[in-house]
Amino acid sequence: MKLMIASDIHGSAYYCRELLRAWEREQPDKLVLLGDLLYHGPRNDLPREYAPKEVLSMLNGLRRELLCVRGNCDTEVDQMVLEFPIMADYAWLYVPRGRGDERGTKERMVFVTHGHVFHEEHLPMLKPGDILLHGHTHVPVCREHETYIYMNPGSVSIPKEGSWHGYLVCQDGCFVWKDLEGAEKLRFEG
Repeated sequence: MKLMIASDIHGSAYYCRELLRAWEREQPDKLVLLGDLLYHGPRNDLPREYAPKEVLSMLNGLRRELLCVRGNCDTEVDQMVLEFPIMADYAWLYVPRGRGDERGTKERMVFVTHGHVFHEEHLPMLKPGDILLHGHTHVPVCREHETYIYMNPGSVSIPKEGSWHGYLVCQDGCFVWKDLEGAEKLRFEG
């Protein structure tokens, strides 16, 4: 199964369109969105072409392709206009272990959340080798800790700390960070 993972669209119609172009190019089985879909939030500047109604229309058109968790800027009012569930604080995914992982199990658990509740300083219950995957910081990361791996796809619309507008692809246990044009930026095969 091929997953495309993105976070923090923040109501940008321009970058949502770019993400959907990447989705068409990547042809994933599911698009996993890590929250903050429509609203830009008081800490962020308005993103390019801020138009939440256009974003909700684009995402509603893909409702059967999406798996989402709630971000700190997502509300019950957003859920009233979105035609797919967004109010879960977290989800679990199981992905194949990569070629570089010699453990006996064939799958790895990925704890999927936005990052404003569970993050590196406040961990969910993880077993050794599990992945904590969240957005929220707008910074792409792949960091191996002693007992878990932390990953962040960065932000679709408001990247921070000199990072790129991008997303993450997971396939066959390999994670690849890409910019919206499809250029590879980072890779993890563990």
